[in-house]
Amino acid sequence: MSAGSMRLNHNTSAAWLRFLLRGQPTCRPALQVRGVSAVQPGTSAPDEAAARDPHAPPLFSRSRTGLFFQAQPQLKNPFLEDPLLGRYLRRHLPHQQAVFSDLQAFGERISGEVDAWGRECEVNPPRLVPFDPWGRRVDHIVTSPAWQRMKELSAREGLVAIGYERSCGEWSRVHQLSKLFLYSPSSGLFTCPLAMTDGAAKVIQSLGVPPAVDSAYRRLTSRDPERFWTSGQWMTERRGGSDVAAGTETLAEPQPDGSYRLHGFKWFTSATDADMTLTLGRVVGRDGSTPPCLSLMFLHAEPCHMQFKQGGPWPVTLYFLSCSSLSQLAEEGRGVASIANMLTVTRIHNSVAAAAAMRRVVQLARDYATRRSAFGRRLQDHPLHLQTLARMEVEARAAFLLVMEVSRLLGREETGVASPLDRHLLRLLTPVLKLYSAKQAVAVVSEGLESFGGQGYMEDTGLPGLLRDAQVLSIWEGTTNVLSLDVLRCVARSSGLVLQAYFTQTQALLGPASRLPPLAPAVGALEGALSALGVFVEEAAARPPSYLELAARDLAYSLARIYMGQPPHVV
Repeated sequence: MSAGSMRLNHNTSAAWLRFLLRGQPTCRPALQVRGVSAVQPGTSAPDEAAARDPHAPPLFSRSRTGLFFQAQPQLKNPFLEDPLLGRYLRRHLPHQQAVFSDLQAFGERISGEVDAWGRECEVNPPRLVPFDPWGRRVDHIVTSPAWQRMKELSAREGLVAIGYERSCGEWSRVHQLSKLFLYSPSSGLFTCPLAMTDGAAKVIQSLGVPPAVDSAYRRLTSRDPERFWTSGQWMTERRGGSDVAAGTETLAEPQPDGSYRLHGFKWFTSATDADMTLTLGRVVGRDGSTPPCLSLMFLHAEPCHMQFKQGGPWPVTLYFLSCSSLSQLAEEGRGVASIANMLTVTRIHNSVAAAAAMRRVVQLARDYATRRSAFGRRLQDHPLHLQTLARMEVEARAAFLLVMEVSRLLGREETGVASPLDRHLLRLLTPVLKLYSAKQAVAVVSEGLESFGGQGYMEDTGLPGLLRDAQVLSIWEGTTNVLSLDVLRCVARSSGLVLQAYFTQTQALLGPASRLPPLAPAVGALEGALSALGVFVEEAAARPPSYLELAARDLAYSLARIYMGQPPHVV
């Protein structure tokens, strides 16, 4: 290093030292509170400190705060900001005006106050109080005020009730799930207990609303916050996994009054703070024997010995040792079969959350592109950035449309107007939708966080929570592989009728589209993919079962992408 360079570095360092020490007090308060400037984010501001110290270098006169504040993305009314949702409802929904008014008002409330509640749920997680001040065991779960407001909101807005009031007939589920689609990313994951609540109501309804649970059913579907109940789903035990029958050790001991006492160890329960729950156990015989099959039990929440583990902004985990006063639902030994309807509903809820996460991150990224500049241009003026947003948009739209299709099919089945083709499609597309939309959500939300740069990784922005909440969706209600095998089971149990329905419906949808010249290339690609898929299915039928099992995931992906209108590389 030259002597000149050494002098330059020495002089520069000395200048920096003089600057940093200039005017510094000998003692400084531990916390300094400054007033908030009226300057808009994303702009420079005149510096008050410069007026106090005219000798301060202009560039660094605001060294404590800097000269620039990036404008953050703004959440606007999510209903008005989603033209696809509006167009879909205008095209299909018969009761448009009332539904549009409801969704628009709810969207305004989400952007105005509910989204902030969701953030409060994130930063104020629940906690367990095991004992009272006098040493008595209480096992009380304390949740944030925002979490409690979410429950009141859910009742008043009919987030469960709409699906059972049926004011829109066969389209009631589309109305309900559209509303949940808007709510999910701002809910602080309160959509988890709502999914369990909807699933429990569906099970009770499918059993004809037995008298023992008539009051509970009316509470689950109520709009009155004072009466509204949420339900848990306490199925998983320490063995874990989707093989519930093999993993359940809990015993249900009959009592003289006709009720049951449950003894067991429940693990990773859903909606631990719920008012009631459905759970599984083996009914103990008079001789002390335990059958291989499980029975479905209804439990009104009561203090139980528990320990608590934190799993997010909602209470999820407890160790459950002993509770009494359970009622048996359905026929003894038919517990797993009885919760099939619950799985259909909760898997659709899971898919709504996936599609909603994609829509929310695209909305925020699109807004941010109008506010953030890089290399002398707004992000919206960079072609590569626009291409990235466009690809995210395509995935978000594809997931949304498949969610709406399955919601429509569920509504038709529940109102008794479903054709055999509708019922076969609902059975096949539910696991296909759930497994694929969950994978889409992780990829799209992760891509979306990149569009915010480092801010996308900072917890204070709330953006990383979108990715965490998306990641759990491929695990809840059946992993990708479990659901891929479920697709094979429903094909086998229907003797292939579900696949016939799929091919029939897909070809029927492609027919009208093929008459539109701009869509001809895409239709041709989809027809080719559909034909290749048919060839594969025929070949697989002649192979050992292990051949198709190995290809189960690829088969499910192909079914999803073709129905969404995205030609896959067929298995």
